Amino acid sequence: MRAADLMVECLAAQGADRIFCVPGESYLALLDALRDDARIDLVVCRHEGGAGLMAVADAKLTGRPGVVAASRGPGATNASIAIHLAQQDAVPLVALIGQVARQERGRGAFQEVDYSAMFGTIAKAVWEISDADRLPEAIARAWQTALAGTPGPVVLALPEDMLGDAASAPVVPPLPLPSARPAADEVARAAALLARAERPLLIAGGALSHGIGRAALARAAAAHHVPVALTFKHQEIFDNASPLFAGHLGFKIPKAQVEALARADLVLAVGTRLGDTPTQGYTFPRAPVPDQPLIHVYPDPAVPGRLHRAEIALACDPAAFLEALAAHPATITDARRAWTAETGAKGAATKRYQPRAHPDGVDLGAVVAALARLAPPDTVITTDAGNFSSWVHRIWPWDGGSLAIGAVGGAMGLGIPGAIAACLRLPGRRVIAFAGDGGALMTGSELATARATGIRPIVVIANNGSYGTIRQHQERAFPHRSAGTDLANPDFAQWGASFGALGLTVARDEDAPDTAARAMAHDGPVVIDVRTSLEAISANATLTALRGG
Repeated sequence: MRAADLMVECLAAQGADRIFCVPGESYLALLDALRDDARIDLVVCRHEGGAGLMAVADAKLTGRPGVVAASRGPGATNASIAIHLAQQDAVPLVALIGQVARQERGRGAFQEVDYSAMFGTIAKAVWEISDADRLPEAIARAWQTALAGTPGPVVLALPEDMLGDAASAPVVPPLPLPSARPAADEVARAAALLARAERPLLIAGGALSHGIGRAALARAAAAHHVPVALTFKHQEIFDNASPLFAGHLGFKIPKAQVEALARADLVLAVGTRLGDTPTQGYTFPRAPVPDQPLIHVYPDPAVPGRLHRAEIALACDPAAFLEALAAHPATITDARRAWTAETGAKGAATKRYQPRAHPDGVDLGAVVAALARLAPPDTVITTDAGNFSSWVHRIWPWDGGSLAIGAVGGAMGLGIPGAIAACLRLPGRRVIAFAGDGGALMTGSELATARATGIRPIVVIANNGSYGTIRQHQERAFPHRSAGTDLANPDFAQWGASFGALGLTVARDEDAPDTAARAMAHDGPVVIDVRTSLEAISANATLTALRGG
């Protein structure tokens, strides 16, 4: 069998059913092998950055490794944004990267790159497969490595001449994933600490984003009457209307909200690595020694206790831990009830928003609210990186069952590719992408991929003529001295129409309801150009307030 054909057999055996790519001469044999194989859908994209971000989004939806294929050199560097994001977001990803022929390696050949050096600090593993008979082992190990412990990216470099070799090695079936159940005595210790606490707080992270994890989170919180704070870009995993919802620990949230949560006398951090964003710069829980006892539960043994001293550090399945904790008898005192009432009131306050009138443009909250009123309950939301997403976080009615795709690692450009991946994976669902004018033009050309595949995302572009997040930082550090953040934009409605989408414009707040209705009724892709206010730099701040005016 030709190595490229064996590779397709191996990919299918691991469960791969879709590959996002930009074709390249360095893996022509693999493209040829995929041409007549109906088991794997090849999605041809317009830029490797878009292809990689689609693969990341696909993995977020399925829990299985997303797959991106890119050519050597420039293709690999373009795809690197997705590889970095997969590492930051703990997303399983397998990147198939073309390589120069074996006899050219080490000679500085055209587009030659040492991928171990290039990706070694962001990928969980980088392997170059020079022997075609090692393909089955390498692909099976790549899948297992991408999924085990802290999920992340694996890079497989494929010398172009190797893919044409004859190969006789048998396909290796999926390798079992190591897993650990929580020890009964450790769960009992955690339950005892929780019983003594008057003001416990459960910080829930992305490792609970699957259905079993969400259900376990809801059961444990209800059983022990514990308020739940959600980590950045995971606000969808717990019902935001629950009296136990305590808000989410993201970027630039009000200081008073963090101070209120920091009054906790016990923190249970479950399914989160406790990086700098949810801990608000390692201040809550404080690193390296928290101000309150910490129970840290994460499936990777390298994580619990690494940055924060933990009273109990468990490397086990977070959902299994919460299921076991929920089964323990609960001790709920009047002090606990008063604490959950306090945190619940503050969590509810974070969801309240009244659109404001601004002379320089639309309040994006009016558009988000209008779409939320009309969207089906199973709508999938994708968000690009940027301040505009603060309105989505705050206004959208996350009920604990919603699906959302966002970039924890802050990579711009995910919104539109993420929506395309979601439309392809969940063809019966409505998908709405929210992007800023900056991110939209980084990967917006993938609307051509949407047109080619016949899908129908709704893309909402917050158009304030600025790199808004950077402008917010500038105004804090250098008031009235913006530099390099102004943007000259196209008419995004006409731009969307050029890709075959229905192009709509919201220039006034009162236009939002009718525009949302037209978008939801349209049986095809939609691009909404929202001429947003720059003064309203986020849902929580204005330029005037940032300047101290």
